[in-house]
Amino acid sequence: MNDATRELLKDLPKIDDMLHILEKDGSCEGISRDIVVAKCRQVVDEMRLQILHPKKGGKNPLPVPAAEAAQAVRKRLLDLYTSSLRRVVNATGIILHTNLGRAPLCAEALARIIDVSAGYSNLEFDLDTGKRGVRYDHVRELLCSVSGAEDALIVNNNAAAVLLALNTLSEGKEAIVSRGELIEIGGEFRIPEVMGKSGAVLREVGTTNRTHLSDYENAVESTTGVILKVHTSNFKVLGFTNEVGLEELVTLGNNRGVPVMNDLGSGCFVPLDMYGFEKEPTVQEVVKTGVDVVTFSGDKLLGGPQAGVILGKGAILAKIKKNPLNRALRIDKLTLAALEATMIHYLDLGRAISDIPVLRALTEPVAEVEKRAHELIALLKQLSLKGLEFSMMKATSMAGGGSLPTQEIPTAVIAVESRTLSASRLERKLRTLEIPIIARIYEDRVLFDLRTIAQEDFPLIRDGIKRIAGES
Repeated sequence: MNDATRELLKDLPKIDDMLHILEKDGSCEGISRDIVVAKCRQVVDEMRLQILHPKKGGKNPLPVPAAEAAQAVRKRLLDLYTSSLRRVVNATGIILHTNLGRAPLCAEALARIIDVSAGYSNLEFDLDTGKRGVRYDHVRELLCSVSGAEDALIVNNNAAAVLLALNTLSEGKEAIVSRGELIEIGGEFRIPEVMGKSGAVLREVGTTNRTHLSDYENAVESTTGVILKVHTSNFKVLGFTNEVGLEELVTLGNNRGVPVMNDLGSGCFVPLDMYGFEKEPTVQEVVKTGVDVVTFSGDKLLGGPQAGVILGKGAILAKIKKNPLNRALRIDKLTLAALEATMIHYLDLGRAISDIPVLRALTEPVAEVEKRAHELIALLKQLSLKGLEFSMMKATSMAGGGSLPTQEIPTAVIAVESRTLSASRLERKLRTLEIPIIARIYEDRVLFDLRTIAQEDFPLIRDGIKRIAGES
């Protein structure tokens, strides 16, 4: 350490001086002194690191006075009162945007969350007998009625559902999977790694692009715990390919006495091919094959809260429910309330399409999307903002969330161009609004995709654009 560095370290602001400034101007009023001291130390420690490890090619930082350091602490204290998890406007056109929370909930689900969380609930209390009940029973009958499954169990996400089912059926035994289905989805969720954590021994069969029934038949042995079929979710293999259908695997499993499990991924209850999409197997169709276990997400094409749904044969589900891991993976009352309210819509598929936001966004005719785009562009043009231009374009949206990966959905977007701001700067400003607007950039223009913008978002976009224009 050279003399210059030592002098800089000596000149670091004193914690007591910073505290005096903050106490004098009332910045730390109502906040625990321990928290304020910790934030002061945090700021000083970061300054010390900058002095000891300056950026290459940069100058050594100059001494920072106590008042400036106190200002940095003041901001951090204020940030503690600002909610980090916030509502945003999804203008990206990605309907199931994982980074933006995937499926928005229907109105009934939101109402049920408020009702159930405002006081006590019969989460695990049987109102008929007055004895302890089972939390999963609140949605079990609905799920079974809609899907045709014998039994149902809910855990906190689909990765947990896969982990729990594999651990129950195949711990210490082999789980047979086609090489073409050893997928990785967002967040580095990899089927082989989840299988490893479950205690199942991976037995790969076939090749990346072609797997035959004989590959499975030759792999089944006394050490086999389960035959697993995985929906490829976020990609498709095209060209010289072959995969074995679930029905064939179920027949093989029945003949050899081996349970068959299908990780369906998105879990759709509505035949989307009726709305112009490629054929996607519905949960009902999968259950009809006689598969022993099927798992899928609650917050993808189902349109509910984050959850992992496990459906299947009663005897198999009974074993899964008794697994000690089940308690570690169970869901809370708010998730149950939202899932129950969402599933009620599926008693009438027409109501599900109209009332569940994800399904409504997927199936909304492009003419209706264009109509709303005209309404929003008229609203923005009424502002008469200098330096901003708005135009409507045709484009495509995506389902997102690892669902319908090859499907491009026709949409209408509003292109925003600024004479004073680059598209990247405008996009950044939109992200820093009190209610952030998350958009995409194309050819140096910011695009608002109306397929993921709700009518109630219009005033937020208008006010956000107005504020940005005033700052420019």
